[in-house]
Amino acid sequence: MASVLISHTGKFNAMSRSMWRDLKAVFDALAPSAALRCVVIAGEGGHFCAGGDIAEYPAFRFQPDSLADFHEQDVWGGLDAVLQCPVPVVAAIDGNCMGAGVEIASCCDLRVAGVSARFGAPIARLGFPMAPREAQLVASAVGMATAREMLLEAAVLDAHEMKQRGFLNRVVPDADVQGEALATAARVAALAPQAARLNKQTLRALSGDAEPMHTLVARAYTYAPHPEHREGIDSFLAKRKPVF
Repeated sequence: MASVLISHTGKFNAMSRSMWRDLKAVFDALAPSAALRCVVIAGEGGHFCAGGDIAEYPAFRFQPDSLADFHEQDVWGGLDAVLQCPVPVVAAIDGNCMGAGVEIASCCDLRVAGVSARFGAPIARLGFPMAPREAQLVASAVGMATAREMLLEAAVLDAHEMKQRGFLNRVVPDADVQGEALATAARVAALAPQAARLNKQTLRALSGDAEPMHTLVARAYTYAPHPEHREGIDSFLAKRKPVF
């Protein structure tokens, strides 16, 4: 299991350009590991991520080319690296989860939040829309109705509301967020690792975020002779705990 920490002291972990590049580098480095079974991503100091680092924006936001480079290279590069992670990713969300924070959380497979966590993307107050790839990502995770509220009304929603709307898997007391996220990751890691990787591929295909279903089906059953597959069946029949 690996842990990834979002850290930007004094700014509620707002994402700078260099942090987006670092996010990509970290997940690109994790991806090839055959031993990796789960990743937990969290924010430092009681907040997940409060959005983008607005102090940087005047340097590049006012020209189409530099703005496109920021969103399509830096931001999407980081988000896509999380999406492409071959093993399940668990988000441990507390405090502010705004804008970029919602985008990063939307890349994760399982989401645990503290009761005081707050969610939104009130960027209309800053005079700009969400980039198309990012909006598609968020809408697929939070639902189109919730995405419209966040983007068109600048709505900020609490953890219980986001749980009710299907974005969160669990809401726990604030003090328990990290522990519950780690426990979730431990449950994932205790199961068959190849099955987790294959299930993640299938679920992404079903959501329209990855390769077409017909290409997935074409190689869906190549795991048949894998030792992990045999161990799972044999251990069940022998009434013993599997060793993955």
